[in-house]
Amino acid sequence: MGTMYERSIIERGPGYAAGIRDFSKYLNIKTVSAGFVAAIFGCSGPALIVIGAAGAGNLTNGQTVAWLFSIYFLGGLISLIMALYYKQPISGAYSIPGAALVAGSLVSIPFDQAVGGFILAGVIVLLLGVTGLIGKIMRWLPMPIVMAMIAGALIRFATGTVTAAGAAPIIAGSAIAAFFISMRFIKVVPPVLSALLVGFIAAYATGSLGIAESVVTFAAPEFTWPTFTIDAFFAIAVPLALLVIGAENAQAIGVLMTEDYKPPINAMTVISGIGGIAAGCLGGHNANIAGPMTAICSSEQAGSDKAGRYAASVVNGVLFMSFGLVSGLAVPLVLALPAPLIATVAGLAMIGVLLTAFQNAFGKDHGNQIGAFVALAVAMSNISLLGISAAFWALVFGVVVSLVVETKTYKPA
Repeated sequence: MGTMYERSIIERGPGYAAGIRDFSKYLNIKTVSAGFVAAIFGCSGPALIVIGAAGAGNLTNGQTVAWLFSIYFLGGLISLIMALYYKQPISGAYSIPGAALVAGSLVSIPFDQAVGGFILAGVIVLLLGVTGLIGKIMRWLPMPIVMAMIAGALIRFATGTVTAAGAAPIIAGSAIAAFFISMRFIKVVPPVLSALLVGFIAAYATGSLGIAESVVTFAAPEFTWPTFTIDAFFAIAVPLALLVIGAENAQAIGVLMTEDYKPPINAMTVISGIGGIAAGCLGGHNANIAGPMTAICSSEQAGSDKAGRYAASVVNGVLFMSFGLVSGLAVPLVLALPAPLIATVAGLAMIGVLLTAFQNAFGKDHGNQIGAFVALAVAMSNISLLGISAAFWALVFGVVVSLVVETKTYKPA
């Protein structure tokens, strides 16, 4: 007979008492800046995708505000719940490619049916977490393949910094220079915060700041009663559930493993399912564990003490919840930040995570190298098959190739 912990589907953590008690000890300029950067990233470009999806479905302002409120408020709440209980930098948000998927579906599927699909997607994810199946799958995956998928999925942040430098050389260039100069000479200030501040000054000096017009005006949330149909189940629920598991959760789990954490895989899946159901009931496509935000908050930019990086996720969660509460007014303000600055800072914050991911994927003594390379290539391709993003297929193809050509040396995690 196993212990209670071994028999339990939901992994145990230090608990809220310990997380809350130690939070103030770990709240410093590095954790605050990392949480702030993660929030800026999540509340800028991704919010535009949601607004675009709402436009594609001809949603009212009230329905759009309800959508934004549900995914940001509940996503932030997930950050607080998971980070404080497990004392790990686990951040919540929503699936960005999922929003893009919904945008395409709303052209032909009425929004009330789409809401039914949102809820069913959460049910699928919840069942996978409650049964413990997702934990068994993740433990069976070879670590080099998971790390290669992470590297491939996140490399776009690094290349995005280069692209931003070409689009806005003064803004992005000053931010990049500030990052590396701060890294070399200013130890007390996180380099990513220096980059954000200097980039903001450069944007202001060049007249690149301004309140952009937005399709969202302040309005009371308008909730939509769900309708459940077969079309929405296959067009929205199934692919959205796979995106949450195969893209967001897989990235977050891999990033945490890269930083030597022991992520609560089943719990992360369960809360993503609950978040999906709750967000769907409010008119949002899902609220789940977030890959990019977890990556930022778990990186070395959040502090050298890994035990305290969870404070960055708490900060991120509070900011996300606040954004959700004032989403109707906050979106135009966020749009005042130039896109190249956001892309540059996000890319710089990923440097440490990417280096570790590449080292763990292609280290000298690691196996599954061919499978890892395939996973890297597929994840970098950004291919989408059956409406499912490249991160999921990177794992699938990486494992299949490794099983075929590296059978004798196949090493599960």
